[in-house]
Amino acid sequence: MKSKKAMTCDHSCLMCRYVLKDWLGQIDLHRKQVQVKKGQQFITEGEAVRGIYFIQSGLVKVHRNLGDKDIIVRFAKKGDTVGHRGVSSEQAVYPISATALEPTQLCFVDLPFFMSTLRINPELSYQLMLFYADELQLSEQKMCNLVQLSVKNRLAWSLLLLHRIFGAGASDGYIGLALSKKDLASYVGTTYETFYRMLGELIQMGAITVEGKKIFIKNFQQLNRLASEQEV
Repeated sequence: MKSKKAMTCDHSCLMCRYVLKDWLGQIDLHRKQVQVKKGQQFITEGEAVRGIYFIQSGLVKVHRNLGDKDIIVRFAKKGDTVGHRGVSSEQAVYPISATALEPTQLCFVDLPFFMSTLRINPELSYQLMLFYADELQLSEQKMCNLVQLSVKNRLAWSLLLLHRIFGAGASDGYIGLALSKKDLASYVGTTYETFYRMLGELIQMGAITVEGKKIFIKNFQQLNRLASEQEV
């Protein structure tokens, strides 16, 4: 993992979008550019929090260990924030791990500077509160799904969510990221074998098509119906 001073920044991340314009100079003084390779882990669950990462390019999986399983919490893309789950009033440790799924460029600021930024920039604090609230709602929905939905229904719900996040503007139903079947199974919360079988059932139903790592949604209505069906 290479770290150096970044020369340019497009200010697309949450922090840069909502700070006072006069504060952007301070961010440029304190931030570091971090380059990570595909498959490289840059946050480890249980580590002391060093700071916050903002994705400038690439794709990251945020995951955590639950017993003998590695569960993917979410996928993060350009402009997204990673490491914020470690910000706490008590012991500051990362409750998640983060690994690059492709060559990724990150912007890093240390925790003391990030906390100072929050105190000085009320709009950023407000937007971060909304961001946390959205994340909490999504996490609670995923937990409910594990109890209430079958694997096939959870898969339908997950594909619709991924299309909403990564497929904006894709009229052909393409989910705009190519993931391994193993990572998708981890995101849905099931084994690779079960995931593969359920994926095949959705293909047979005509709800989706798959080309290598690319998934296309053909029937949104069918997936929406499955995503809202609870086990009886």
